[in-house]
Amino acid sequence: MKKQFLKLMTEYKLIPLTVDIIIERDAKILMIRRCGDTFNNYLAFPGGFVDYGETVEHAAIREAKEEVNIDIVPRHILGVYSDSNRDPRGHVISVAFVCDFEGDPLAGDDAGSFEWIPLDSELEFAFDHGKIFNDYKNWKQNAGTYWSSK
Repeated sequence: MKKQFLKLMTEYKLIPLTVDIIIERDAKILMIRRCGDTFNNYLAFPGGFVDYGETVEHAAIREAKEEVNIDIVPRHILGVYSDSNRDPRGHVISVAFVCDFEGDPLAGDDAGSFEWIPLDSELEFAFDHGKIFNDYKNWKQNAGTYWSSK
């Protein structure tokens, strides 16, 4: 079985996995201003890459602590976003979580700053986070689960 797995791992190109964290307070969504090479100074949901051996839930908890210094509890999966063009660095899949939180945000890691964005905003976001933002607004009205092609 191990040999079959190793053969599988060398024959197929693996796609990186990330998490995006949706946190709402007073009809506003917590977003970060990215600092770095990709989408520098654009608004994005807090989140990041899942480490090897880590669950997506634990990655969301870790990333929330690293990027905005808050403790979260993932409550719902909004959706899975897998469009191969969602990230200019390459094909990356993301699981978007709707979370409860405790604490006062403080920017850290690759978050240059953070902002509370009103739900009725129409702004330009990093990656496909505009789609995720709109899907979240629809989810609040209609529930459901979303994905790249829905």
